[in-house]
Amino acid sequence: MKKLYISALFFAGVVSAYAQAQVEEEEEVLDVDLVTWYHKDFTQTNTYGVNTQNAYKYLEAKGLRAKPVVVGVLDSGVEVDHPGLKSNMWVNPKEIAGNGKDDDGNGYVDDIHGWNFIGGKEKDVDVDNMEVTRVVKKYQDVFEGSDSVKNKDNQLKFPEEFQLYMKSKEIFSRKSLEAQQGYQTYSKIQSLIPTMVSLLGDKTLIPEVISSIKPETQDQAIALSVLTNLLQDPSMRGSSAKKLEKDLSEQMKAAIEYYGPQATKQYNLDYDPRAEIVGDNYDDYNERFYGNNNYEGPDAQHGTHVAGIIAAVPTSANPQYGVAYKTAKIMSVRTVPNGDERDKDVANAIRYAVDNGARILNMSFGKPVSPGKEVVWDAMRYAQSKGVLLIKAAGNENEDIAQNVYYPTNFINATDPAPFIDNMLVVGASTNSNEFLRADFSNFNGKMVDVFAPGDKIYSTVPEAKYEYLQGTSMAAPVVAGAAAVLWAYMPNLSATQIIESLIATSNKSTVNAMLPVNENNRFDLISRAGGVIDLGQAAQYAYENFHKASLHKSGLKKTGGATRSTTAKKHPSTK
Repeated sequence: MKKLYISALFFAGVVSAYAQAQVEEEEEVLDVDLVTWYHKDFTQTNTYGVNTQNAYKYLEAKGLRAKPVVVGVLDSGVEVDHPGLKSNMWVNPKEIAGNGKDDDGNGYVDDIHGWNFIGGKEKDVDVDNMEVTRVVKKYQDVFEGSDSVKNKDNQLKFPEEFQLYMKSKEIFSRKSLEAQQGYQTYSKIQSLIPTMVSLLGDKTLIPEVISSIKPETQDQAIALSVLTNLLQDPSMRGSSAKKLEKDLSEQMKAAIEYYGPQATKQYNLDYDPRAEIVGDNYDDYNERFYGNNNYEGPDAQHGTHVAGIIAAVPTSANPQYGVAYKTAKIMSVRTVPNGDERDKDVANAIRYAVDNGARILNMSFGKPVSPGKEVVWDAMRYAQSKGVLLIKAAGNENEDIAQNVYYPTNFINATDPAPFIDNMLVVGASTNSNEFLRADFSNFNGKMVDVFAPGDKIYSTVPEAKYEYLQGTSMAAPVVAGAAAVLWAYMPNLSATQIIESLIATSNKSTVNAMLPVNENNRFDLISRAGGVIDLGQAAQYAYENFHKASLHKSGLKKTGGATRSTTAKKHPSTK
């Protein structure tokens, strides 16, 4: 992601509207090698790709035939008719499209490609609060109302809620201030673009020109300060006034689109679209049948990109393809607004996807507090009981998630020696640079992050039949979801735990400096359980030799049968 050397440099750059993704400006000339870099074979290219094509070659050479695997994309929505996706969208076989009936009796009318839990009869939620905003609003009068005696009583009576409130209040105060500052700063810079263009005139952005400018007004002085900062950006230095106007306008638009909703809605205690749009009783966690069948929603950039990483097919116009482009069918379960997902919706989305045939759920979202974490945990246990694999993004805060929990988590407490379920993979983001292998935004932890996968400069599908580069652990998680879908498609007798073991045991390790914000355990092989980046080609061989073949031998079958868990798995030699 390009950095913005502007203003007083309060902020390093502009991130996307979702906590899990950061926008990379689309290349004017398509670099096919960069578009497909995350599929590369590490042993052949020395790039930490996931070895996609060799996995297909190996499995097909064994005479295995793929059976489609449904992957639930719990996200912002998916453009189901995107040219790269429409052939790989899940279609509910028991539902008749457009007849206004619940043909399959699952409680959801016309759910052809999935369901939308953040919509109502007439509209869909676009921007919603952050969870900390909702918590502060709910408990502010309870713990810090006008009656100090009652406040103290409540703090003693409800210690867990008080702890949640205080954590949320700290985050809310800090983030809401950042949002206001960012919105005001970038709005001001946007308004000064004509002044900057005028000051530059027919000259270019170089030090000699900037030092010769003598401002006559306060706005000109501020504009000159911005131009001076822009000299630090190699991509901006030497720009003409016309190019500067174009590039800066695009950057400011992105910045305002990011900070604007935060400042006006996400951190606004008086804003709450839920009741009016969805119309459910949000506090009733047992309520399941609400929403609509608008699979896309008002802003499906994030979800469409995630879906493309899993299952997009190459087209005549674009070479991009997903890891499981031969094997996966995408079920769109709209769960995540522009803001924080709500725990009730996450739990219902998990149950919906599981009950309707998804074997893998991709969850590229997260937040620092979760008042309804118990109901989400129950849904995760339900997924485990049905043999469903959960893939979760580790988060983009450049933090140790044992110290800064990122919900939903598979650890009840960060100090627990093991997760409470065994069917979840938490994924950090890696890059195509061996020296800086951990993406500098990716969260990390040697116990609570399971594995890393490519999540930087990832090219994939976005709405309006387009493609873009995005980056984030949001992009790394679907790489792993796609890998799991390939393994399960060819070897459906595997269990979720065997899929997990195969991906972790065969990861390509590295001892390079992880560039952490702390010095402790600052090595790439120490910041996840696997210690490396997944390699689907090696995982396919491992799963076949240790689990699939052993299962066939044990059952006496020639074709794939029921799942059998191997207790004699071989150790895979680590690769640097």
